[in-house]
Amino acid sequence: MRLQDAGITLIDPTAYADDARLHEACTVLRRESPVHWVEGGNYRPFWAVTRHADVLEIERQHQLFLNAPRPLLAAISTEEQMIATGVRLRTLVHIDDPDHQVFRAIGADWFKPAAMRRMQARIDVLAKRYVDRMMDFSGECDFAADIAAHYPLYVILSLLGLPESDFPRMLTLTQELFGGADPHRRRGDTAEAQLSVLVDFLAYFQDLTASRRAHPTDDLASAIANAGLNDLDTASYYVIIATAGHDTTSSTIAGGLHALMEHPDQLARLRENPSLMPAAVDEMIRWVTPVKEFMRTATTDYELRGVTVRQGDSLLLCYPSANRDEDVFDDPFRFDVGRTPNRHLAFGFGAHYCLGAAMARMEVRALFTELLSRLTSVEAAGDPQWVATTFVGGLKHLPIRYEMT
Repeated sequence: MRLQDAGITLIDPTAYADDARLHEACTVLRRESPVHWVEGGNYRPFWAVTRHADVLEIERQHQLFLNAPRPLLAAISTEEQMIATGVRLRTLVHIDDPDHQVFRAIGADWFKPAAMRRMQARIDVLAKRYVDRMMDFSGECDFAADIAAHYPLYVILSLLGLPESDFPRMLTLTQELFGGADPHRRRGDTAEAQLSVLVDFLAYFQDLTASRRAHPTDDLASAIANAGLNDLDTASYYVIIATAGHDTTSSTIAGGLHALMEHPDQLARLRENPSLMPAAVDEMIRWVTPVKEFMRTATTDYELRGVTVRQGDSLLLCYPSANRDEDVFDDPFRFDVGRTPNRHLAFGFGAHYCLGAAMARMEVRALFTELLSRLTSVEAAGDPQWVATTFVGGLKHLPIRYEMT
C-alpha cells in the first residue's frame, strides 16, 4: 500500500470493517510516516498519529492538546450542521479543564473499585442470564447481535436506573449514533438525519432529568440530574454513559469470542488455565480496540517526531495502530491470552482515561468466565461482519454454532 493511500484509509469508514486493510495502512504509517498529514474526502485536514509513544506523549499533555473544538473525526457537512443548529454534545470526551474535572467528579464514585466490588454480584447474575439465553437459541445464534449487544447494555442502563422497557430504544439510538457511517445502522444518508439521532437522545434524557430532579432515586441518573449542571450538559452526560458504557464493551465481547475462535490454541489455553482470564480480557480489549480515534487540537507549535505541528492543527490519535505498535508489543499481531505486560491504550491515558474501564473489564471477565465454563464447542456458522465507522465499533454480526452445558 502506498503511503498516501495509507493516510486516506483512516478516513474511510469501510476500512474499519476490514481488519487486514486497516492494519496494513497503519503498519505503513508507523514505518514510513508516523506523524502523517492527511487531507481528502469530506474532512478537514489533520495529523495522523500512529505510534504508541507519540499517542502517549499527546495524552500526557492534555493542557497543550485539547479535546475542543474538534474532539472526534467528523465530516465537514456534519460539523457545519451542528454549528448551524447549535445541537451538540458536551461530554467528557468533548471538553477540557476546568469543566472536565467537574464533569468527571460527578460520576467518579460510581466507577471506583469499591463501587465495582458492590456491582460484582449483579454483573455475575447478568452474565449467567445471558449465557443461559444462549441455550434458548438451540445451538446457533448471532453472538454479536443476540448476546454481546444486550448484556453490557443491561448492566449500564441498570446502573443509570432506566426502565427495562426503554432498553430497546437505547440500543437502537446508540447503534444509530455510532453507526452513522454504516449503511445498515444509520438513520439516513444526510447530516440532518444523523443529527436527528442526537436530538432524540437529548430529548429522552431531558425528560429523564426533569423526572429525577422532581423525584430523586438512588441511582446514577439521579446523581447526574442533581449535580448542578445545565440541562444540555446533564443530557450530554447521560448520552456518554449510556452509549460508551455499553457499545465499546459489546464490541470487545463479540470480538473477544471471535479471536478465541480464530485462535483455538488460545481458547484451549484459557480453558485449561482460568487464572489467565484478567490478562485475556486485556488482550481482547487490545485486539478489538473499540474506540478507533479521538482528536486533539494543538494550543502551540509543537515538535513531534521531527514534525512541526502548528498551533490550531488537529491530530488524530489512532488507537488501533498504537495497540499494534512493534516497538511496544512483542509480536503484536499474535493474539495471546497471557500477554504480560499489556500496555494497550484502548482506554486512553492520563486525564481522559476511560471512567468506566474497571466496569468494562469486570463485565468481559464475568461473561467469559461463565461462558467458557459451559461451552464445549464453538464454530462459525456464517461470515462475521463489522460496523463501518471511524469512531466506535466492532462486530455487528457473529453467527456461531455451539454446544454447551
